[in-house]
Amino acid sequence: MAFDFFAGCLGGLAGVVVGHPFDTVKVRLQTQSHHYRGVANCFITIVHKEGFLGLFRGMASPMAGLGFINAIIFGVQGETVRRFKLTGLKGECIAGALSGAVQSIICGPMELAKTRVQVQGIDKAYKHIFFHTIGEGSSSNYYGSFDCMAKIYKTNGLKGCFRGLGITFLRDTPAFSLYFGSFYMFCNWLTPQGSSPHELSAGRLLIAGGLGGTFSWVVLYPIDVIKSKFQADGVGPKPNYNGYIDCVQKTYKSEGLHGFGRGMLATILRAFPVNAATLTVVTITLRFANTRDSQLEIA
Repeated sequence: MAFDFFAGCLGGLAGVVVGHPFDTVKVRLQTQSHHYRGVANCFITIVHKEGFLGLFRGMASPMAGLGFINAIIFGVQGETVRRFKLTGLKGECIAGALSGAVQSIICGPMELAKTRVQVQGIDKAYKHIFFHTIGEGSSSNYYGSFDCMAKIYKTNGLKGCFRGLGITFLRDTPAFSLYFGSFYMFCNWLTPQGSSPHELSAGRLLIAGGLGGTFSWVVLYPIDVIKSKFQADGVGPKPNYNGYIDCVQKTYKSEGLHGFGRGMLATILRAFPVNAATLTVVTITLRFANTRDSQLEIA
């Protein structure tokens, strides 16, 4: 189990570095779509107005948390499979759902801070990736992810830090069931005849991981839109939404069905490389651990 946690941590860190710029664009399009004409325009606008490091706004929170979160995801998933002797696609889906439910408790507050920092207005770009210096007259509310969480706690207490936890749970439980289930299927489909999925090359693992992660995101994307809107709500002086249902109704009324797919292209562009990197790093790390254990047993 220890190596499941370690492998998940490494995979999570790899995924953050690869995917955070795409995540920033996704959140901006979900919550501030009227400012941008699409994914490319959003990228260009952020870089032009905030500098290249503006794409990494809010990265402190996922860097601090995603390594730990992925350690939990892969640790819980691996332990569940072993403890209950789960096998096949059904086993992967069950273990994935449990891991998604457990990690949502940590992921909720972490994504709240990340989202608030990503959507706030700025006057000056980050001085470095994790924190930025605000000039006089700035309209920014937060100096970084940790400052954001501290101010939320000061203003709204512990309850405020868990804003959006319920919908995070509703998103992540089925999402990780699909995540591990689809990765399992793609690994099997990409396995050459006469070979084993455990022997897949790094290149095929990258493809399977990218496809599996992308599939799970596309299916659950409308829930992610509502989560982002609900968690971003609160940066201004007056909340716009009274709850999840109210958020759904207002989104549909103002944007139609199209509103539930805003930022999806950025998400797909992000999901493939992020999950390709994450699942490949995790799989290769676990392979190394299993090989090492076998060698120690022989010795």
